[in-house]
Amino acid sequence: MQVEAEPHLRAWVEYFRDLGIHDFYRRGEFVPSTRTEVDGLAQSRAQLASSVAAVQIDTLVAGSVEPYLQDATPTEQNPITPAEPQSMKLISFNDLAPFPAEPIAAVHRAAALFAIQKEIGDCTRCPLAYAGRHKIVFGDGSPTARLMFIGEGPGADEDAKGIPFVGKAGQLLNNMIGAMGLARTDVYIANIVKCRPPGNRVPEPEEANTCSQFLLRQIDVVRPEVIVALGSTAAMYLLGVKQSLSSLRGRWHLCRGAKLAVTYHPAFLLRDPRQKAEAWKDLQMVMGELGLTPPARK
Repeated sequence: MQVEAEPHLRAWVEYFRDLGIHDFYRRGEFVPSTRTEVDGLAQSRAQLASSVAAVQIDTLVAGSVEPYLQDATPTEQNPITPAEPQSMKLISFNDLAPFPAEPIAAVHRAAALFAIQKEIGDCTRCPLAYAGRHKIVFGDGSPTARLMFIGEGPGADEDAKGIPFVGKAGQLLNNMIGAMGLARTDVYIANIVKCRPPGNRVPEPEEANTCSQFLLRQIDVVRPEVIVALGSTAAMYLLGVKQSLSSLRGRWHLCRGAKLAVTYHPAFLLRDPRQKAEAWKDLQMVMGELGLTPPARK
């Protein structure tokens, strides 16, 4: 296996080593194809059963390996066929956990968000922790915001400062918020993942799904009336669907009790300013829902 060719694969190797795993240098998608491999995995798991990593190993590989540890030698009539890894399945945030019946009182929401941030700590739950991350980017803004923006993941500026949307895309987002008649401190801003993916690549399913438990709780604490998904990646994970941005824009969706609108990511608008007019249409739909009026031009 040529680990050096892929930085994120190297990160997985280091991640497994940190868990005390020295026999598995393959990702969760690995499925045994022979009885020898099945037996080898069973033996390795038995050896790890007494270690701290045992529970984490079960989570990582059970979806791929468990069915074969109880099966007989595969035959042509009963072949071993790879199953879709659990981490690859899209599940909407509405279906990830029950929606809390009672909201947290507004006066306690800042403390509730801080408790989630403290629980995350110096997170090493996914390979992004080993891929050059400097700071965890939790979230920013008002804990009682009516409007929440959710992007894809931190960039270099965000990784350095630990605050979402502070680079060039963040400056454009600030302008978009201002054009709606709001200040950045009036809204809440977060991302699908809280650590910067190497080279600003799209977060992988394992990474996004690991972070989703915390983002979901942030949404439930803030209880925004409207969520704006910035870009297709945010929309895909929040809604649990893989559709084109054009098919998701211009209509309302539901997410954790809030109305959700989909628009272009500010970073995309910087690359293609021609789409700013389309993004403004999306924001006008949000403004109408919240009863906002843009400030008068001077």
